[in-house]
Amino acid sequence: MQPNKRHVLLLWLLLCSSVAEALEPISTTIAVGMAAALTGILARYQNIFFYFHECCRPEWISFNKTRLKSDLDSKLFGQHIASRIILKAVNGFMSNNNPKKPLVLSLHGWTGTGKNFVSKLIAESVYVEGMHSRFVHVFTSTLHFPHAEQIATYKSQLQQWIRGNVTNCERSMFIFDEMDKMHPGLIDGIKPYLDYYEKLDGASYRKSIFVFLSNAGGDGIIETALDFWREGKQREEIELKDLEMALSLSVFNNNKSGFFRSTLIDKNLVDFFVPFLPLEYKHVVQCVLAEMKARNIPLNHDVADKVAQDLVYFPKSERVFSVKGCKTIESKLDFYI
Repeated sequence: MQPNKRHVLLLWLLLCSSVAEALEPISTTIAVGMAAALTGILARYQNIFFYFHECCRPEWISFNKTRLKSDLDSKLFGQHIASRIILKAVNGFMSNNNPKKPLVLSLHGWTGTGKNFVSKLIAESVYVEGMHSRFVHVFTSTLHFPHAEQIATYKSQLQQWIRGNVTNCERSMFIFDEMDKMHPGLIDGIKPYLDYYEKLDGASYRKSIFVFLSNAGGDGIIETALDFWREGKQREEIELKDLEMALSLSVFNNNKSGFFRSTLIDKNLVDFFVPFLPLEYKHVVQCVLAEMKARNIPLNHDVADKVAQDLVYFPKSERVFSVKGCKTIESKLDFYI
């Protein structure tokens, strides 16, 4: 790129020089001034380019702790454990200029509880382009790895994709959705990239983020939430210690999960197993109001209540927790407005 810049500059100066010979003194001064200005612009060409094209630089990748905290506080509902873990984990990792390994988060819970949403909030706090960043990569098990008989091929492809993208930018983020539908053994192919190696084949993976999303373990989380409710305790009294060990064991021993007997768990490479609690009626109402706000629709609590009432809850008689969380509120809201 540098030689081309010099060639352009040289041609421009030659052109200005030849034009200046045929101009009056005042016009000559203007031409020389233009050439000098262009020289300065071209000298800074590379930096200017970075401002218009996403690059692996601080202009495009810079953690905003305040934004992440604000988004978790105002947009994620009913997940006091997940909010606390995510904020501390991401903040600690991004504040460390020399981490010993990549940040590895495994988010678990029933559908509609906020796992994908939290991944989005993390991306938006780190990358200017958020989920649209060329350094954020999403893999969906049923789409990218559908056939069990092709696991060897998928492993090789996955290794190449991760290696190539991290070589391009060490601050890459990888999101693996539907881990509960991934073929057991496949994810072990990326184990070396999550380990404590300083470099592998000349590339360092220590500044990358890996996020796994899974419904596996959701039943155990729900049972714990129900136990607290039956005992008359507040959901905010549930702590990570009440869930984390049972969650990791449940995922590890689930032969239908992508983490079944995985070396990622066996070697303690997953930094946090993050439980997402089932959502109550009041949280669904909050989701509806937040969706209204996002669409610039005047907040209407009556409509929010109607949308929330339309959802299915369990146990059937008490209607405590939403079966689908906030998953279908967008379509439901469309119906009522």
